[in-house]
Amino acid sequence: MSIPTPPAGKIILTYEDYLDLPDDGNRYEILEGVLHVTPSPTTRHQRVSRNLQRIIDAHVLEHDLGEVFYAPLDVILSNISIAQPDLIFVSHARAEIITEKNIAGAPDLVVEILSPNTSRRDKITKAHVYALYGVCYYWLVDPDTTTVEEYRLEEGAYNLVSRVTGNEPFKPEIFPGLAVDLSKVWA
Repeated sequence: MSIPTPPAGKIILTYEDYLDLPDDGNRYEILEGVLHVTPSPTTRHQRVSRNLQRIIDAHVLEHDLGEVFYAPLDVILSNISIAQPDLIFVSHARAEIITEKNIAGAPDLVVEILSPNTSRRDKITKAHVYALYGVCYYWLVDPDTTTVEEYRLEEGAYNLVSRVTGNEPFKPEIFPGLAVDLSKVWA
């Protein structure tokens, strides 16, 4: 399945257009020139995001691996692809993509927390865009099914590395030595 592209003859939106969007509580993203609008996340979504961010951030800080960021923060993948992932990890090796205003390039890891409004976009459109621009690891976190899927970029496409459900320990490949207690994520 391909990502949506503007119909022939339609305008492709750019980062400059993105900067002109209103600050109205919605989350705006431009993916391959197509505008996507999402209402602000639910409290459940935010709790899961916060809990996971705290766990990842503690590991990253303890091992001096880089930096963890959370939404809203723009990730500028190209002039026509600007995303706001839920969580972002940038290793020290890629620290040059961290600017004062945004992340200007492909992070090492992007995490999307699924909701009914975003599930299809996160699984298809964003996965395609993140792979296209070289995001090495992509996680899909589903609070409804208490599932985490870790994907690794290989030859331009994501391959499933692991899928954990419920309160099984999640041992992400990108962070050797980390065992995420998912019961603390879903709490």
